[in-house]
Amino acid sequence: MTTPLPIIIDTDPGQDDAVAILLALASPEFEVLGITAVAGNVPLARTEVNARKICELAGRPDIKVFSGAIRPMVRTLVTAEHVHGKTGLDGPVLPDPKMPLQSQYAVDFIVETLMSRPAGTVTLCTLGPLTNIGLALVREPRIASRVKQIVAMGGGYFEQGNVTPSAEFNIYVDPQAARLVFDSGIPITLIPLDCTHQALTTAKRVEAFRKMPNNSGPAIAALLDFFERFDENKYGTDGGPLHDPCVIAWLLKPELFKGRLVNVAIECESELTMGSTVVDWWHVTKRPPNATVIRSVDADGFFALLTERIAKLA
Repeated sequence: MTTPLPIIIDTDPGQDDAVAILLALASPEFEVLGITAVAGNVPLARTEVNARKICELAGRPDIKVFSGAIRPMVRTLVTAEHVHGKTGLDGPVLPDPKMPLQSQYAVDFIVETLMSRPAGTVTLCTLGPLTNIGLALVREPRIASRVKQIVAMGGGYFEQGNVTPSAEFNIYVDPQAARLVFDSGIPITLIPLDCTHQALTTAKRVEAFRKMPNNSGPAIAALLDFFERFDENKYGTDGGPLHDPCVIAWLLKPELFKGRLVNVAIECESELTMGSTVVDWWHVTKRPPNATVIRSVDADGFFALLTERIAKLA
């Protein structure tokens, strides 16, 4: 049997973050070393609770959850309750978690884990603003050479932005942290809106979760019933984009995705385009490539993987 891939999930749950966490916990290919919460979709006080709610929903109270950055490195926190609801997980009624929050600060956990484990073995799966990762790089720059890879949901190029005309939410919330990460030399796979806007939660796809005989399937259906309403109204589609699970799915089945190795720069100066991911898709600059940017996904294959795995949860 193949040795499971050690991962840290850095997240701001969020309905789509919740589905991503459930997919990871349903997949024996991963060793989830810990989940680090960050302020983003909702404030930190809620994201750290939401991460534990999802672990308990999956029947995995053994997973260690750490609380991280309460605000971006430089800017004022922007949240998205208008999308995710007041709790961040509006939809189903999930009980308050019984599992404890770890006492160690998430940034310290990230640094300690990367410095103590063999170099090139730990993958960071980032589903929210990159504040925790940026702070970890400031605290201990040597971690850059020890990360196996970062797989990040964020940004947009052909689709532009979803919180401003040119910026996607995760990057917009903390562009300074994002710039630190993209300038770090760590191998990065970026899964932007260009990809995730193809992974739509159609009525048929959501119904497959609703019919599952376990707890997680119907809970996902309830999460997506709430989550998709905003984007259905915004884009006029059947269902909304399911962003964050694409990170986990790419690690499981990269053949479902297509992209190219390019340079990505983060705009941090202009208020008009703050947080824009400037993707050199056509290699028109001399800037060296620093990220594999995913442009497309086989949506049917993605949802087949997702439903197959979630159905296996207790």
